Amino acid sequence: AALVRPPVGEPVIIKQLLDIGCQTLIVPMVESGEQAEMLVRAMRYPPDGIRGVGGAGARATGFSSHADYLTTANDEMCLVVQLESRAGYYALDEILAVEGVDAVFIGPSDFSANLGHIGNPGAPEVQAAITDSLQRIKAAGKASGIMSLDPVAAKSYLDQGVDFVAVAIDSLTLAKALRSTAAACR
Repeated sequence: AALVRPPVGEPVIIKQLLDIGCQTLIVPMVESGEQAEMLVRAMRYPPDGIRGVGGAGARATGFSSHADYLTTANDEMCLVVQLESRAGYYALDEILAVEGVDAVFIGPSDFSANLGHIGNPGAPEVQAAITDSLQRIKAAGKASGIMSLDPVAAKSYLDQGVDFVAVAIDSLTLAKALRSTAAACR
């Protein structure tokens, strides 16, 4: 399944993404347990959440083709929250305690900038916070993920027990391929 990243963690946007068939969301800049709880509620049908039921037959969710959709959909959603700030780091334990948060994905670039090391995710303070976060995520029984464009760092994260590593950014990969193709045509 695709991992879809809304621009912000707003319930209206989340519900729209779910209505077009998305099941796994990676939400940026989650900074509190309260915010994580709101995100979970936006992804769940009542009584567990606030996701709307009306008009579900017109959605791309599979509602009309599965008799038990409303009773099984909540269990088929996956919420990945992004840890990208000092506030999120300080609130990590309360975020991890939220039932329905399935994974935490660390964004090292924003995280390092928020820790005062803009452009330097390799700074010792940043790496110490990342290592601490990964250990806490694992201890909470949640999946962990991180972005690393450096293959050596990606391997190191996997060796530390990270569950998934994003190793490329789609738009950058596409742009690089297009530049290469254009250069070959000159």
